[in-house]
Amino acid sequence: MNYPLQINFKILAIAQQLSLTEATGNLIFYVKQKAFKLKEAVTVFADEAMTRPWFTINADRVIDFNANYTFMDLSGRPFGSMRRQGRKSIWRATYEIFDGYQPHPVAIFKEENPWVKVFDATLGEIPILGIFTGYFFHPSYLISRPDGMPYLRLKKQASFVGRRFTIDKLAHIDQTEELRLLLATMMIVLLERARG
Repeated sequence: MNYPLQINFKILAIAQQLSLTEATGNLIFYVKQKAFKLKEAVTVFADEAMTRPWFTINADRVIDFNANYTFMDLSGRPFGSMRRQGRKSIWRATYEIFDGYQPHPVAIFKEENPWVKVFDATLGEIPILGIFTGYFFHPSYLISRPDGMPYLRLKKQASFVGRRFTIDKLAHIDQTEELRLLLATMMIVLLERARG
């Protein structure tokens, strides 16, 4: 894949939709979150017309701070999973990513500077000024191995409605692991987008 990758949200859609593209503009996948569902349900497509489903991501429980999200391929086999670290995520968004076979995480997704979220929420409450916080505060997240070696960095880009993100590659990752990390990143962006 040609990095940096770009995540763009579709603005006028009932259900949240986003695309992941390479630096060259080639679509990697298109993600659609099902609207009006109590349990998170996301379908990952290989095309923007949403005719070729590739993966599904489903929560194991209704709106919960410690929900597990399982990635399944078209044949129904688990491809991996992720879980938010409940109380830790109140201050700093933290998720564990699993490969589906080992009980220990293969990667950790962590917010780099939680103060950005605090300033964004505080200034967002001020009339008129709150409209422009998307241009001033840009949270970033680091995806790393459990031993701390970084794999990827996700960074929100300046935009009026928080619709653009960039993913930079920081180390070599094998293709299967890279796909698993990108699926987790898409789900986390859907969950964390409203937080700043």
